[in-house]
Amino acid sequence: MSGLLSALILLIIQGSLAQRVRVEPEVVSYPGQTVTLRCQFPNPGKLLTQVSWIFERTDVQRIHIAVFHPVFGVNYPTTSSLSGRVSFVTDPPSLENPSIKIREVKMTDEGRYICEYATYPSGNEQGVTSLVLLAKPKNIATSVTVTAGKTPVIVARCESSNGRPAANISWSTALNGNVTMPIETKNPDNTITVQSAYMLAPQPSDNGKDINCTVSHRTMTKPETFPMKLVVEYPPRVKIVGYDNNWYRGQTNAYLTCQADGNPVPTTVTWKTLSGLMPETVQVQENRLVVQKVDDTVNTTFICEVRNSLGYGRDQISVFVRDSVHSCGSTEAVIRLVLSALVGVATVLLLVYD
Repeated sequence: MSGLLSALILLIIQGSLAQRVRVEPEVVSYPGQTVTLRCQFPNPGKLLTQVSWIFERTDVQRIHIAVFHPVFGVNYPTTSSLSGRVSFVTDPPSLENPSIKIREVKMTDEGRYICEYATYPSGNEQGVTSLVLLAKPKNIATSVTVTAGKTPVIVARCESSNGRPAANISWSTALNGNVTMPIETKNPDNTITVQSAYMLAPQPSDNGKDINCTVSHRTMTKPETFPMKLVVEYPPRVKIVGYDNNWYRGQTNAYLTCQADGNPVPTTVTWKTLSGLMPETVQVQENRLVVQKVDDTVNTTFICEVRNSLGYGRDQISVFVRDSVHSCGSTEAVIRLVLSALVGVATVLLLVYD
């Protein structure tokens, strides 16, 4: 047991004494800036013969962008996409500190940068820095005008364009719909556009309901929220009110009201009767039907028809005119009948026991 412990301690000591290429694991920058990628190989304990910087944009694409040899000097390969924008920080550079800087950084410069030393006799040593490019996205959100129906459709869209890395989009609403899977599109400049949508089988009652899209991104100090209201179009919904089932002959100023809502707003209201003739005692005042004096001609079915650009809705109500003497309703009649019966029973009892 003591032998294993001694061996473990020896390995730890050797590891702490070993010197490797020192680089920053990650460097963050914005397009247009100048970025410095640091590299050092302090106290190598071996012969350093050459240092190279390699740009690895993908796992299969490796491009030499800067090379320094103590005898042959500096070389910047012209085949590199960074040609003319990359240089060693010091002139001339040194093998101990061959840091580089990249001017006017582009989104396409994002990737892995390898500082690689050729050493003797142990071979190559390297350190890797990940250059992360950030781009603040442009965010927009819009509601989509839809027609009420039973099939789910997109009712709102949210987009975060030209950002890096990809933005996160979330939705909040009391609606009973579904969020589509985000679509990420990689743009030619290495930025990313994210699109998300909210789907719903829209009903007339959903018109004007609240829905929020929220975009979060690494470059933003706080999420950006877009409040929206749904726009659902539907034909008019119509209801006639005002008839209490107790109109009587001679009654004055009875009226019916045609209540309607729709999107777009209804444009026309038409009153008519089932018989086709409007009684002479009836006046049409837009959505109101005013009966100046109730008579037998009002014994008919009134129809209200409301239209907008999507179609029309209608409702109808049948009026029954009672006698000029205010007839009691069925409930009142039952009550009177019961009271009469009780009075009759009481009278009989008084006669019997008198």
